[in-house]
Amino acid sequence: MTRHIEFANIHNFRDVGGYTASDGRTVRWQRLYRADSLGWLTGDDVDRFLALKVRTVIDLRGPEEVRKRGRAPETEGQRYHNLPVEGRPWDISQFDPEVGLERFFADRYLEVSEDGVDNLRTAVETIAAADNAPVVVHCVAGKDRTGLLIALVLALVGVAEEDIVADYALTGLATARFIADGPRKYPDHPIWPGFGVAPAEAMWLFLTDLAARHGSVEGYCRDVLGLAPATIEDLRANLTDPISEG
Repeated sequence: MTRHIEFANIHNFRDVGGYTASDGRTVRWQRLYRADSLGWLTGDDVDRFLALKVRTVIDLRGPEEVRKRGRAPETEGQRYHNLPVEGRPWDISQFDPEVGLERFFADRYLEVSEDGVDNLRTAVETIAAADNAPVVVHCVAGKDRTGLLIALVLALVGVAEEDIVADYALTGLATARFIADGPRKYPDHPIWPGFGVAPAEAMWLFLTDLAARHGSVEGYCRDVLGLAPATIEDLRANLTDPISEG
């Protein structure tokens, strides 16, 4: 199966399948995708996207971002959910190189874990419902808001932290293309040291800090997001398969 799906005008579209989960299971392919902004899909990219037969789009951007940059191509029967999770806009002028990008990113993710509770819960519930698949989750670069939500989902189905971190860090393969396209796509956004990068340590720090606050990632999802045990069971049942004996 192919993890990276190539498009001409978006750079970070990936299948989240294939990771080993708990209880001798593995994350199913072609059930959950993560991506950068689907508003940039045009021409042949649209045909390639439609061929994936995505049934549900979860857009984590704010309404103004959607208005300015567009949304995923609409198709008959497709469900679109705009679920903004960022409560405090990032102020990159506050970035301190002496502290490092890893800590800066992890702190922003922790803010999202506090501010985006209602929509994070809705997003996980949406992914957990079998009739919503295939689902694609996206934001702008597909690494920060998207990376946080995908990390929560993978943790809930029992994927090891090292695999969650590695999946997050795969965005680094798209960094050069993000930077090259930045002035055209985001002329109002400065190209700063953190533009389009996903240092693995940032996700390690976030997961460690979230567990320190709430006992575990599942503890956060249960006690803060308010996810019902049945939802977590549905997520595991619908997103994973037993590992083949053959």
